[in-house]
Order: sequence, then C-alpha cells, then structure tokens
Amino acid sequence: MKTLPFVISSFAFALSSAASATLPPLKLNVDQTTVSGLSSGGYMAAQFQLSHADWVKGAAIVAAGPVYCAQNNLMNALDHCINKVASPIPLAEINKQLKDWSAQGLLASEAEIKQSKIWLLHGTADQKVTKEVADALYLQYQEWLPAEQLHYVQDKIFAHHMPTLNEGSACDSSEAPFLGQCNYDAAGEALKFIQPGLKAPAENSSGTVYPIEQQKIAGDLADTMAEQGFVYVPKSCEQGQSCTLHISFHGCNQHADAVGMAYVEKAGFNRYADSNNIVVLYPQSRTSNLMPMNPQACWDWWGYTDANYANRKGQQIQAVVKMAQFLAQ
Repeated sequence: MKTLPFVISSFAFALSSAASATLPPLKLNVDQTTVSGLSSGGYMAAQFQLSHADWVKGAAIVAAGPVYCAQNNLMNALDHCINKVASPIPLAEINKQLKDWSAQGLLASEAEIKQSKIWLLHGTADQKVTKEVADALYLQYQEWLPAEQLHYVQDKIFAHHMPTLNEGSACDSSEAPFLGQCNYDAAGEALKFIQPGLKAPAENSSGTVYPIEQQKIAGDLADTMAEQGFVYVPKSCEQGQSCTLHISFHGCNQHADAVGMAYVEKAGFNRYADSNNIVVLYPQSRTSNLMPMNPQACWDWWGYTDANYANRKGQQIQAVVKMAQFLAQ
C-alpha cells in the first residue's frame, strides 16, 4: 500500500480477552481491499474508498448520492441528498472540494482514484433516495473514472434495501431488515465487477462470524460506533490461507442492535467470501439520542462527528482503518 499511513508489522492494539480467544490469526493482504454499503452505508463506502483508493480498489454502492453531498450540513442533506432535491446539488462545487482534498493528501490521489472500479445500484421503486440523487453520484464518478471502470444498475424494480436472491422482505417494500427478496444477487453482481477473477459462490456459507471490539481497537475514534463489530472468516482463511478483505457498511436502522445478524449473515457476501478467500468486515454504527444526534444509527455522511467526516481525517473512517489494521496484524 503506497500511502496507507501505517506499517502492518508495527500495529500495537490491545486485544480484549474475548476477541483474542476467538478470532484466529489471519494472513490478510489488504492491498486489494474492496468495500460496499447500502444507503448511509453506501455514502460511507464511497467516502472510505475515495479516502484510501491506494489500497481500497473498488466500491459497490447501493442507494446513495454523491460524496460530500451534504457539505457538512444536515439541512443540505435533508434538502437535496435523500428523498427530494428541493435545491440543486452543487456538484461542481462539491467536486472542487474533493479535488482540493486529494491535492492536500486528505483523499487518495486522482491517479489512484482513477484505477478504482465502482458499481452503483438504484432501484426504480426506491422512495427513500431519489433517482436524481443517485444519478448525481454516477455523474460525480464520471469525472474520476474511465467509463469501463464504472457500472450503474438503474433499471430494476427494487425498493430501498439490499436486493438478494431470497432473503428479507418483499422486493417492493422497504422494511427491516432492509433486505429484499428480489431474485437478484446484488452482492454477487457487485463483487463480480469490483473483484477481478471472482469465482462462483459456495452453495452455503460455512465460515464463522466473530465479534470484534471496535471501541477497544479504535479508541475515541469509535465513540460513535457500537462496542462490537463483526467479521466473517471463511474456513480457508481460518486455516492459514492468504486472504483479502472486503468491508461492508450497513444502512440506517440496519445495525445489529436493530436487525440482529440479518445484514451480516444474509446480505449475500459470505458465500462469495468462502469460495474466494475473502474476509468480510461488518463495522457497526450505533444509535444516539444525544449529541451527536443519530437516532437511526446511520453512518456519518453529513458531519455529525466533525467537518472531516468524508476524508482521511474523519473519525469513523480512521476507526475502520484501525479495524483493518487489527485484522491484518
């Protein structure tokens, strides 16, 4: 990893006794990491990938808008970044800020971002994020990437959820656990595009989900995150095979305290992890009814942590980097 601000061999994070007793040592190559996310998790996946495109090589983003759409302002987020566009999204202004951050080293370099592969999805029955907002994300990426490295699925009758083959609620409804029975393997379609040489999935996932202590690993950087996150480890990775990393961010109201292990176990990534030697990290946000106000456990895509939420200095972005470091040490 050319610009990743750490050396894996030098990590010195304290393990909780529970984590150290259960999580096996991993031979994890993070140089080809990919990410995914739904809704606020889609915003977070895009922020994370642009911040660290030198080692995070691709992103799959479902039902989200352009990076830095809110411009550190909740009123902007409500005005033109979710279910309405009451005022135009100032895409040129936003993109200028992102390019400035890139030049300052707060995002990956433009050359590194240009090597990324990005897969986008917006369902035609999505009433939570409008097509105009999702289209703006597609337009934003067109400024960064060659056409062949960008794919946009926008012709499927999906509601606001992660479409699956047969998990969750009806495909035309958006309700907990925000997985849709759409006879469509969104996780697989995404991974095929962003993961070179992806093999067919295992018939059933056979690895193990381990809890990891997010707040102990990342310290104060994880104050707005749950105490525990989760990591899916295929048997091959547990047995010493060299593996890569995929990080998947849940959506609002989709954290484990709200939907149990539904997203972790049923979003569709784990079967591909088994057959492709991929460890899947599922970070977890948490609700907060005090400052910072976050009653739906959304990832920070409008600035409730601090003004750097969308770049390398963002608290949640830094926390997840530390979790990747922890897994790779």
